[in-house]
Amino acid sequence: MRFLETIEAYRRNDPAARSGIEIVLLYNGFHATFWYWISHWLWRHHCQFFARMISQLAKFFTGVEIHPAATIGRRFVIDHGTGIVIGATAEVGDDCLLYQGVTLGGTGKDLGKRHPTLGNNVMVGSGAKVLGPFKVGDNVRIAANSVVLREVPPNCTVVGVPGRIVRVGGEKLDHVHTPDPVMDRINALEEKIERLKQELEER
Repeated sequence: MRFLETIEAYRRNDPAARSGIEIVLLYNGFHATFWYWISHWLWRHHCQFFARMISQLAKFFTGVEIHPAATIGRRFVIDHGTGIVIGATAEVGDDCLLYQGVTLGGTGKDLGKRHPTLGNNVMVGSGAKVLGPFKVGDNVRIAANSVVLREVPPNCTVVGVPGRIVRVGGEKLDHVHTPDPVMDRINALEEKIERLKQELEER
């Protein structure tokens, strides 16, 4: 049952969650998902006005805007959900995790399919924007405040503006322990300077 497995997904992903009752009563991300289920059902049964009405009320009370036409998989978790926007043609796979301020949106250039498709087990860090009708593969990690504008293959970590792949495969990351390519470059330059200093001293 989606209700119970979603509660369990919250408990796995949020160490602050102490009980299922707490999640059901106090987590705005769970509330947004619950009202999405209802609005999406109405949308699919040609009750678009009432679907949109429910989604707008949910946005008012939760701070999360999910268009009822969007497709969202199982065990979907929104952590600290305020400011999330999920567009009408967005598709989200199973076991995905979104943090606050995430946008799954369009660029304004496309017709029809305008929003991204996330594969399974995708994590999108706080403030990240994924914009356009492309696919983000399974097991991808998108770092906080990244802006992703093109397709991402599976098992990658994406960082920066515009988003660039900094890791393929490797360990599972969260949005705190994602590598910083700028710091990596600075560290590499510092090591090179130290090597040059040593060479000069040896001459």
